[in-house]
Amino acid sequence: MFSKAPLYCLTLLPLGILAAVDDKGKLANRTIDRTVSLRTHSIHPPYIDQDLQNRWWDFGADAYVNTNKHIRLTRDKPSQMGWLWSRVPLTASNFVLELEFKISGDNNHLFGDGMAIWITKDRAQPGPVFGSKDNFEGLGLFLDTYANARHPYSFPRITAMLGDGKTPYDNDNDGENHSLGACSANFRRTNVATKLKITYIREQYLNVKIQYKAWDDWTDCFTAYGTVLPLAPYVGFTALTGDVADNHDIIGVTTHSAILSSPDAQRDKLTGAKKLGLHHITESSSWAWTLIKLFAFAGVLAGAFYGYRMYAQRQGGGGGALGRGMQSFGYDSKRF
Repeated sequence: MFSKAPLYCLTLLPLGILAAVDDKGKLANRTIDRTVSLRTHSIHPPYIDQDLQNRWWDFGADAYVNTNKHIRLTRDKPSQMGWLWSRVPLTASNFVLELEFKISGDNNHLFGDGMAIWITKDRAQPGPVFGSKDNFEGLGLFLDTYANARHPYSFPRITAMLGDGKTPYDNDNDGENHSLGACSANFRRTNVATKLKITYIREQYLNVKIQYKAWDDWTDCFTAYGTVLPLAPYVGFTALTGDVADNHDIIGVTTHSAILSSPDAQRDKLTGAKKLGLHHITESSSWAWTLIKLFAFAGVLAGAFYGYRMYAQRQGGGGGALGRGMQSFGYDSKRF
């Protein structure tokens, strides 16, 4: 097991992320109101504690830990296989999982095979599907870097499959026949951190995004509606090399439970605070502008008064009529 991952603060996802999900008639008026960090399903450097374990995660096969850099599932060598699995199931109904990973190697022409993200009923069962068992039940998300067949699209490619426990992964066609959603993205050997984000709302919504072009530049991969994952699944990451190879590294995993807004709540709310309408914004702006003008006018008066006082002192030391008036009230103008 690895070291306890730090508890991160509450983070907010963009309001309205689910606002467009109205073709199913369930999420049209719902948003992700806030998120809560799930320590049990997050992992970051140094990954392990003083006992060379982690309370919440297991790793095995050819995987090893570099406490300063990554969890390396496979090295850039043929016939490698490694895995990283959560020890406890993910019980959150709705969640956002963000993975930072790195796939690299010395060979720029022949490389593979890729790695997989699992949200499945079973855990830590090695097999032929990117290092995990076939006929799985749940979600398999494959970061495939080697094409086994000819396709009209390019590789590397992200392909998702919703397994029913009976249907095998179609390896010969790179999972195309049972694809839940897919996209091509050149996430291998990038110049920026490569990240993948999974947003899931139970039985209603699954969205996958990837960052590989530039920092905080997220590209939509696919969205699937009505997706049903197993209750309390395990989270896992596996990788496999065959005759071709790559380094497959896990840099960090951050998982949050997603808390939805109330179905009858206004869609312009964010963490309980109502956004101002246009007329409120205009009214507030008018008041602010009025206050600014009043302060500016007061500043002009103060400046004029100060200038007059200085001028009066230079003219006669007594400040003229104003100076005499001030002295009559017991004020010494020379101290101004």
